[in-house]
Amino acid sequence: MSFNSNNSKGMDLRQMFLRHVAQTSPSPLGIEIARAEGIHLYEPSGKAYMDLIGGISVCNTGHRHPRVVQAIKDQADRYLHVLVYGELIQSPQVRYATLLAANLPASLNSIYFTNSGAEATEGAMKLAKRATGRTEIVAFRQSYHGSTQGALSVMGDEYWRNAYRPLLPGVRHVEYNVMDSLEWITDRTACVIAETVQAERGVYAPAREWMKALRQRCEETGALLVLDEIQAGFGRTGRLWGFDHYDIVPDILLLGKALGGGMPMGAFIADRQLMWTLTGDPVLGHITTFGGHPISCAAGQASLEVLLEEKWISEVAAKEALFRQLLVHPSIRQLRSCGLLMAVEFDSFEINKQVIDNCIEKGLLTDWYLFAPQCMRIAPPLLITEEEIRQACEIILSSLTH
Repeated sequence: MSFNSNNSKGMDLRQMFLRHVAQTSPSPLGIEIARAEGIHLYEPSGKAYMDLIGGISVCNTGHRHPRVVQAIKDQADRYLHVLVYGELIQSPQVRYATLLAANLPASLNSIYFTNSGAEATEGAMKLAKRATGRTEIVAFRQSYHGSTQGALSVMGDEYWRNAYRPLLPGVRHVEYNVMDSLEWITDRTACVIAETVQAERGVYAPAREWMKALRQRCEETGALLVLDEIQAGFGRTGRLWGFDHYDIVPDILLLGKALGGGMPMGAFIADRQLMWTLTGDPVLGHITTFGGHPISCAAGQASLEVLLEEKWISEVAAKEALFRQLLVHPSIRQLRSCGLLMAVEFDSFEINKQVIDNCIEKGLLTDWYLFAPQCMRIAPPLLITEEEIRQACEIILSSLTH
């Protein structure tokens, strides 16, 4: 059926958005974006918004970094999709996988590119079951790993899961950062899936001792350790990878969000010998049509190269400290942070939502966390400057008394 413009005659873009674009909530922000650059988004009128959430931890190198844009243009001049993932040698996939492997521990050398972080979660669960021959999975309460049926099964919040049961069997949810929880990892466990920082809980980082004990328990029982770095990766915590803070290495690593430099992309990464189990019995054990799209790979490679060359990651700790120094107010109950992943906690969601709305009115885009709606999300592009941090904090503080 061809598009009939008469169906939308007299409707403005917002009305068409609400009518024809599937909605995820009853009250979307509904801000029309005409362009974006650096840490700013712009309406058609020219009104600018400082983006304090970076597309939800996606735009670590900012919006439309010139090298990312050029990489996209260059690849678009060569080819787009050519065949399902894994059959043809495509230089953007090969080069990006090689760059990632060069900046990861030696055992994380085989990269399976997917379309999203949720698909990476799905692939990792399949790989763990296939490689171990086991069926049980241990996950953690208040964890977030995606919204597909399998990823939802390991999500650690019943509010979000309950409407979609029955989910995958054999999943056990235990308490995060609690030593006694590790006893649930046994010789029946295929894998343990954990975030290196629980973001949607409102930014909770575990104790170093607990993470090392988790790694040891997996080794003792033969369970595979899957670490979800979909939000924490690519320098956001002040290290290139979040697990670097704990001196451990996962068996399987999940990446997404910033992986594509602003293009859609995810990946699960493991040792080649482990990943090879997906190639037989059955053959094509995990397949995807668009995973590792050449433009996404070209954009992601350019973005990672920028991160490795610039000083932004080494500056994260100082920028985090400046946010913490400036965001002091009687209405702020607590500020939790792990690098430039921060949660500003208020007494209630209602207060937080009012502050968020006030900030947006003043030209600052922020948001809340899924499992912690009383917490304001701060996760800006890593290139944010000291002056911009001061400006952002001034807007937030002024919005508390709006």
